[in-house]
Amino acid sequence: MDSTSVSRASSPKAADFVASVLSLQPRIAAFDCDGTLWAGDAGEGFFDWELKQGLLPDEIVAWARSRYADYKSGKVDEETMCGEMVTMHRGLNEDVVQRAAGQYFDLQMASQIFAEMRDLVQRLQESGCDIWAVSSTNDWVIRAAMKHFGIPTARILAAKVQIEAGTITDRLVRIPSGEGKPRAIREVVLGSLDAAFGNSRWDIAMLDIAQNAFAINPNPDLEEVARERAWTIYYP
Repeated sequence: MDSTSVSRASSPKAADFVASVLSLQPRIAAFDCDGTLWAGDAGEGFFDWELKQGLLPDEIVAWARSRYADYKSGKVDEETMCGEMVTMHRGLNEDVVQRAAGQYFDLQMASQIFAEMRDLVQRLQESGCDIWAVSSTNDWVIRAAMKHFGIPTARILAAKVQIEAGTITDRLVRIPSGEGKPRAIREVVLGSLDAAFGNSRWDIAMLDIAQNAFAINPNPDLEEVARERAWTIYYP
């Protein structure tokens, strides 16, 4: 982990929250990313950013803008859009996209990381907890983000396509959104989930399978569910 990216919880409220999670001694924990580990949506942000960078062919850019407008108006469902935001890179060299994702996250999102969430991840790792990052954002952005948390690529479950000889294909591997999150976890994680952290209704299915569920910076729809189910609610 980059030593400059490590910070300890800086307020009594943050310190109490981190301590309360550590006291549970979780052995396996899963974290949603956008809105949970940092403020904002890195997947949506990278999508907008890369369309302006000349990374994609003009015809793909035009299609993507129209398609995203349809998604925002409810004509395209969440899982389909998350998948297409990855498959639209088909034919590109993965290293080029990964470098772009790293540049985007470091410039636009790193400053939005919640200090106590980064601290919590680090402290859980130090205690021997197996940490998983689970996100419907593309794998390249989440890889770039996890360098700030010290979470290895092997512990990332994000929207992903198959890669052939370094070239991105349009064959999806997974889209961890909604019910896809616990499905992805069950496919690769050995053991039950002791703790899960999320911020939106797309995380409810994942939170539901955890022994201890935490609604972090929750959207109103998740907050309502969290209160009904007596899940811990925390605002960074």
